[in-house]
Amino acid sequence: SGPFYPLPSAFLRMLFPEKLDADKKGRPTTAGSKIKKQANDLVATLKRCTPHYIRCIKPNETKRPRDWEENRVKHQVEYLGLKENIRVRRAGFAYRRQFSKFLQRYAILTPETWPRWRGDERQGVQHLLRAVNMDPDQYQMGSTKVFVKNPESLFLLEEMRERKFDGFARTIQKAWRRHVAVRKYEEMREEASSILLNQKERRRNSINRNFVGDYLGLEERPELRQFLSKRERVDFADSVTKYDRRFKPIKRDLILTPKCVYVIGREKVKKGPEKGQVHEVLKKKLDIQALRGVALSTRQDDFFILQEDAADSFLESVFKTEFVSLLCKRFEEAARKPLPLTFSDTLQFRVKKEGWGGGGTRSVTFSRGSGDVAVLKAGGRALTVSVGDGLPKNSKPTRKGMAQGRPRRSAQAPTRAAPGPPRGLDRNGVPPTARGGHLPLEIMSGRGSQRPPRGPPSSTLGASRRPRARPPSEHNTEFLNVPDQGMAGMQRKRSVGQRPVPGVGRPKPQPRTHGPRCRALYQYVGQDVDELSFNVNEVIEILMEDPSGWWKGRLHGQEGLFPGNYVEKI
Repeated sequence: SGPFYPLPSAFLRMLFPEKLDADKKGRPTTAGSKIKKQANDLVATLKRCTPHYIRCIKPNETKRPRDWEENRVKHQVEYLGLKENIRVRRAGFAYRRQFSKFLQRYAILTPETWPRWRGDERQGVQHLLRAVNMDPDQYQMGSTKVFVKNPESLFLLEEMRERKFDGFARTIQKAWRRHVAVRKYEEMREEASSILLNQKERRRNSINRNFVGDYLGLEERPELRQFLSKRERVDFADSVTKYDRRFKPIKRDLILTPKCVYVIGREKVKKGPEKGQVHEVLKKKLDIQALRGVALSTRQDDFFILQEDAADSFLESVFKTEFVSLLCKRFEEAARKPLPLTFSDTLQFRVKKEGWGGGGTRSVTFSRGSGDVAVLKAGGRALTVSVGDGLPKNSKPTRKGMAQGRPRRSAQAPTRAAPGPPRGLDRNGVPPTARGGHLPLEIMSGRGSQRPPRGPPSSTLGASRRPRARPPSEHNTEFLNVPDQGMAGMQRKRSVGQRPVPGVGRPKPQPRTHGPRCRALYQYVGQDVDELSFNVNEVIEILMEDPSGWWKGRLHGQEGLFPGNYVEKI
């Protein structure tokens, strides 16, 4: 019927029809596509049920249905361990593993098995199972394998293994981060040293000190964190001493962030329901770009001046080098220029104008003294600071023998050095007769202070507190007794006669022992809310003695800090 070859036979026309399936354009199925389709069908069938155990057995090599080779199937069942697996599962043990492989996988759980168990493998497996506190009924020891009964026990082993790996990974990360941090701090220390190089003498205990940054622990101080912006990073935080226009030291908290400098103080609430409570107050918030510069001396003191547009801040901090280096770095990042630094032994700072009085300026002069402790002498509008010689100006930090940074201070720790004994005062705290003019104020500053000379206690104090003897009574006081009144009086006499002797059968109570106490040698007026004020000859109960010179004591029911060189122990 075609154009070239006619097909007269109907049989041939049936075998070779001319109408082919025009819609089917794909390639014919191949052996690979058939295997893929069968695998997909098998997976779909398995997903519709909950199989417990699956093993594929190849029954023949001809790939024909119902062609079963007994020897081939038996061999596969033997080397796959199907009979043993079924027997173990019938006994209730869902997991089995050879001793060597079990030790190799879980050796990290105990230090005795890591990195290699030295001894019998069976004993090593038993040691591991005892170390994880697995019940003996949850596993069974075979000749060469260990059998675990419940999957939960296996999950316990895997979880503990993951925890061990996590702990070791954290240890490695910690060591690496510490190494990176040490290198970073060495670079920061060298940068800070380069700022003061050939300009300022250095202290022996601070040139090789590590930089900590946050010495207040702001993560645990929400009362200080409230003044900062949300998620604002803190570069430096420490308690410093601020000197006002009269050179009176005041405790302040200094916080440096990438954008601002915060000065935080404390004040008592005078009105309202919180009257008498001490709250933190933001004294100053200074933008870093608004700084005009920082002024320091050439001596080894801890003073520096933050020069601003309105009024300057005269501060003292033992971590001035760390603060100034971080401040220079942040100022250069914000202003695109270096921070002006001034090094001179004669400095001036401007004070804020108050009321009718003018603001004016105050001058600070640094001179050579003796010792590492700075001695301050204030008079009028000038302050003289005397301090001994420190390390040469060209001193650089060394990498070996570096001192560790100071740990974080708690909120109750003293934040400034104990003041020295007042000059020009006697033991009674009374100043001598002035010869004209006012006496200059003298303050001891620094990390330590000299103790005043101890003298014998005042004899007048003991005489004034000696109990006075009472003279015997010369008059008969029997007429003051209440007369007996009939039967009531007889009953009262009888009860008095039968009253037991007090204290019979019980030991006599011991007198109350007092803790360590001290007597005030000088008068002291607290300069902060957490300090005690006392007069001469008052007795203070000592609660704690701190090596820095600040002691904690109790007086008149109040607890606070006081300088230990103002008192003597009794």
